[in-house]
Amino acid sequence: MRGSLFSRRILQRFRQNTISSVGSVKIKLLLCCCIVFTLVLIAGRAASFMGWRHNPASIGRSSVPRKGYTILINTWKRNDLLKQSISHYASCRGLDSIHIVWSEPDPPSNSLHEFLQHTIRSKSKDGRNIELKFDIHKEDSLNNRFKEIEDLKTDAIFSIDDDVIFPCTSVEFAFTVWQSAPETMVGFVPRIHWVDQSKGGKDYYTYGGWWSVWWMGTYSMVLSKAAFFHKKYLYLYTHEIPASIREYITKNRNCEDIAMSFLVANVTGAPPIWVKGKIFEIGSTGISSLGGHSERRSQCVNRFAAEYGRMPLVSTSVKAVDSRNIWFW
Repeated sequence: MRGSLFSRRILQRFRQNTISSVGSVKIKLLLCCCIVFTLVLIAGRAASFMGWRHNPASIGRSSVPRKGYTILINTWKRNDLLKQSISHYASCRGLDSIHIVWSEPDPPSNSLHEFLQHTIRSKSKDGRNIELKFDIHKEDSLNNRFKEIEDLKTDAIFSIDDDVIFPCTSVEFAFTVWQSAPETMVGFVPRIHWVDQSKGGKDYYTYGGWWSVWWMGTYSMVLSKAAFFHKKYLYLYTHEIPASIREYITKNRNCEDIAMSFLVANVTGAPPIWVKGKIFEIGSTGISSLGGHSERRSQCVNRFAAEYGRMPLVSTSVKAVDSRNIWFW
């Protein structure tokens, strides 16, 4: 009897301890769930309050004014790339009009006109009527890219090559950056120059590509293959920069983008703004892949600096990044 009574007491205590332990675990689990839920709720509200919530569509709706920007696209006998590019950009919310720089000997065909018009109508959003124009030039010169356009309806120009594509969200973000500094150039492709002391007593400037920018952490130009600038610079490029610079560009078929960077820097006395964005190359490699490209670009930098009588380019390390697309900043 005593043994069985003792056994029952032990079993009863074991059950009590087990129930107590289970209850303790349940309480701890409940507390952990409450803490996690509270943290998630606080983080969500903080993200919404600080504007960190990633919502690409809101970029176009909230920040693009009624008067958007004009795409100025440079092309040369690559209708397939032109079609791809316009098909993509026609869906960007801030786009107001498209001007195609056409310097080919033959005018654009009716079929090309019709295809692009149909593409724009089918891709444009919110019932927008995007204007399409071919700016036809008789002379084949890289200066045509920046010839004055008298009937532009927007102040902002997004200059782009036909073989590169950027997401619309990146373009819209760059547009908002440009709106905060409309006098300067705002673009996706930075480049740099520096004084090469090994070239003798006088200043000799060297042109550096992307890897030089990455290594040095600074830049002094953004290339017009993907950049915003004010339409007034088309007038200044056509009428105000030294004619010898335009003649040099026509003869050597290079460096019109450097000339535009010189022009804007000379007017503003300020550096450009580099916007971080992912670039998609849809065409074959261009003149930048040819041997001696950097040397020819360095020659352009030195020639233009001599024409201006000084070096107007200003270096900077500032980079604009859309914080809504990153975790830490």
